[in-house]
Amino acid sequence: MWIGVVTAMPQLIAAGMSDGVVGRAVATDQLDVELFNVRDYAKDRYGSIDDHPFGGSPGMLMMAEPLAACTDDALKKSPVASPKTIYLSPQGKTFNQVIARELAALEAMLLISARYEGVDERYIDEYVDVEISVGDYVLSGGEIPALLVIDAVARLVKGTLGNEKSAMDDSFGDNLLEGPQYTRPREWRGKAVPSVLTSGDHAAIAQWRHEQALLRTWQRRPELLTGRRFDSAEKAWLARHANKEHE
Repeated sequence: MWIGVVTAMPQLIAAGMSDGVVGRAVATDQLDVELFNVRDYAKDRYGSIDDHPFGGSPGMLMMAEPLAACTDDALKKSPVASPKTIYLSPQGKTFNQVIARELAALEAMLLISARYEGVDERYIDEYVDVEISVGDYVLSGGEIPALLVIDAVARLVKGTLGNEKSAMDDSFGDNLLEGPQYTRPREWRGKAVPSVLTSGDHAAIAQWRHEQALLRTWQRRPELLTGRRFDSAEKAWLARHANKEHE
C-alpha cells in the first residue's frame, strides 16, 4: 500500500514511523510511505506557506498555492491515478475502525496534514475527497493525526503483523472492546488468572473472551452496541448480567 503525506513538518512523521508496526511494515515493503514537504514549494525566500485570513480572523492560514503544488507532485508519485485524498481536519467525520478498514483496502491514499488555523477553503474544494477527524480536541497540527491514521491502517494491511489474527481480535474488531487479558505468572499478588484461560478448552476460552468483550463494551462504551444484531446466546447472557447488577 502507498501512503503519501503532504506536511510542513515531515520530520515529525518520519520520527513516528521509525519503529513498531509501521516501521516493520515500511522495512518489509508492505507499506510505502512518502513524505512531501510543503515548504519546498514556497514562492518567496522566507519559505512562507501561510498568510493572514481575509476578514480579520485570528491566526494564520496555509495558502492554497504551495499546498497545491506540493499535492500535484505527490499525486504524480502515486501508483494509482486518483488516490483518495484525505484532509485531517476537526471538521471531518470521526475516524474509527470501520474507516480504517475501508482505507486499508485501498491501493493508495494521500494524507493532507495542515498547521496553523487550517487551509484556504479553495484548496479543499479542489483537491480533498474526504475530511477525517481523530477526535474533538485541538492539536497544533495534522502530523499526529496522520501518524494515528497510518498506524491504524498499517495494522490491517496483510503481512504487517506477526499474527494476522491480532488485528481481528483488537478492540472494535467486531464493534466490541477487547476483554481482559492475562499473562504469566498465573497468580500475582493473590490474584489468579481466570481458570478457563488455563483449561486448554479452546471453545470455552473463545466463548469466555466473547462474553467478556460484550460485558466490557456494555459497561464502558454502550453506544457501540447501538444497532448491533445480537444472537440469542448474547441476549441471554447480557440479560443475566443486567439482572445481577440490579439485584
